[in-house]
Amino acid sequence: MKRAIPLILLLCFFITACSSGSDPQPDPGTPPKPSGSSSQTSQSQKGSRDNTPTVLVPSADGKSVEQSDVAVIDYSNASEGYLMVNYTGSNAKVKLQITGADAVTYTYNLSGKGYETFPLTAGSGDYKVVVYENITGDEYAAVLSASISVESGNEFGPYLYPSQYVNFTASSLPIAKAKELAYPANEDLDVISNVYNYIIANFTYDYDKAANVQSGYLPDVDEIFTINTGICFDYAAVMATMLRSQRIPTRLEVGYKGEEYHAWISTYVEDVGWINGVIEFDGKDWKLMDPTFAATSSSPESFTADDDSYITKYVY
Repeated sequence: MKRAIPLILLLCFFITACSSGSDPQPDPGTPPKPSGSSSQTSQSQKGSRDNTPTVLVPSADGKSVEQSDVAVIDYSNASEGYLMVNYTGSNAKVKLQITGADAVTYTYNLSGKGYETFPLTAGSGDYKVVVYENITGDEYAAVLSASISVESGNEFGPYLYPSQYVNFTASSLPIAKAKELAYPANEDLDVISNVYNYIIANFTYDYDKAANVQSGYLPDVDEIFTINTGICFDYAAVMATMLRSQRIPTRLEVGYKGEEYHAWISTYVEDVGWINGVIEFDGKDWKLMDPTFAATSSSPESFTADDDSYITKYVY
């Protein structure tokens, strides 16, 4: 069951999923164990799948906006599944809340460094968008709001475009590696497996970072890809970046599996549908569900292992 969070809890969800502190959160546990190796294109035969990267570029076109003296909400491309917000004021603590037709409220920090992109994950329907400035302590005041009606023309847009939590460009380092890993692939399922195996074999879990990460932390996928270490948020952002650049719609999802706070990645594969929880973080390890199960499922529109045990709270 999904529910909104109160304004006093203005924290990014993945900080609780990756750091130490009060529950609910997964225990960082042991670092992921290698379960495969990276693809070597020089030694692999080219697969039948096109591995050309496709990186969509969000834009603030100024056609549909709400603005004040300190902020702009640009929803010109809401039908593509995203909106953009630019905070130009001087307040050091600024929050954005987006509530869709599903009544789930997503809370973000605004950097004040130009336009930032946010996905509209509730699809078509009415959204309430509010920018808040900090007054004192945990108290915030609204400085700009917009009520918008979205008619989605691209249901996969939120999961293909870069956004604040999965932020990348065509020159980002994971894009070139994803192209290499997709080189021998014949289908999307091969790409998913190759990306997962590469990350697990080459990245290590950063215990110190997990213990000291601050609220509002956002991954820099180039930095993570260079140092080859990170927390679960970093792993998820890098994998989502790689898969999205290969035209595989990828959702970052957080919620519960049973009683455990949990993170997973779901992907959409043509002729199969959404494979929910294809890459999971159970608090100790990342795990790859055998995606071939989905290809042979009797209900190919959406496949999930142990469907009832997953309760999704947030989708990015």
